[in-house]
Amino acid sequence: MSNPAVENSEPYPHITSIECKGCGRCIEACPRHVLQLGAELNARGYRFVRYRGDGCSGCANCFYVCPEPHTFEIRRPKHR
Repeated sequence: MSNPAVENSEPYPHITSIECKGCGRCIEACPRHVLQLGAELNARGYRFVRYRGDGCSGCANCFYVCPEPHTFEIRRPKHR
């Protein structure tokens, strides 16, 4: 699946959906409101958080508030 943030060279959260339990802490912590709870279920039966596709500032609030240690990774493209 293509990620628009990668193509636009913006920071973005890489979400490992299998680790997400849909608690919503990251959604509440995001100052730019770019995360949402998806409708589909992961393999463990939880609705998981999805990135809307643009607008991430790379602040990493989602990473810090998430109780699951391997759910979020903030990717920041290298500038040329």
